[in-house]
Amino acid sequence: MSEEVQFSYDSALEQNEKVVKHLEHELLKIRAGKASPIMLESIYVDYYGVRTPLNQVANIATPDPRSLVVQPWDKNMMEPIDKAIQAANLGFNPQNNGDLLRISVPPLTEERRKQLVKQVKTEGETAKVGIRNVRRDANEELKGLKKDGLSEDDIKEGEEKIQKLTDQFIKKVDEILDAKEKDIMSI
Repeated sequence: MSEEVQFSYDSALEQNEKVVKHLEHELLKIRAGKASPIMLESIYVDYYGVRTPLNQVANIATPDPRSLVVQPWDKNMMEPIDKAIQAANLGFNPQNNGDLLRISVPPLTEERRKQLVKQVKTEGETAKVGIRNVRRDANEELKGLKKDGLSEDDIKEGEEKIQKLTDQFIKKVDEILDAKEKDIMSI
């Protein structure tokens, strides 16, 4: 395989890995019935006039699978954190005991589980589209190399390798989605 084809292949591999990493990060945000500090990742608090992520003003822990504990580093932040969590509309109602906030994570209903599975499948389809776009870009790059004197055989070989790479990553996405769906549907 020529150096140019190898470069296109390596570039496609790197971009596909980024797509899968992004999918995994997005799926972490989707609740699967267990409490996780990532559930509060999108919450920002007004910290002395500056909009700051919650995890930069407090410690977030999961003492058990059904609850979260938020312990602010500054006791004056209890009220703003409490309001920010309620305003985030995540369905959480924190209990303030003066030192920390306890958040009880309610179990998912069957209907909510099905909605989350649909959301997971949407994220998966987005990732697959991203992988196919990488394939398209790599194939266009190979066709552009034809003008630079690359042989037809090298282009065909490169397209075949990129197609195998695409199939491999789409299979990986399907495996990730299946695992997340099982996680969501298990009680």
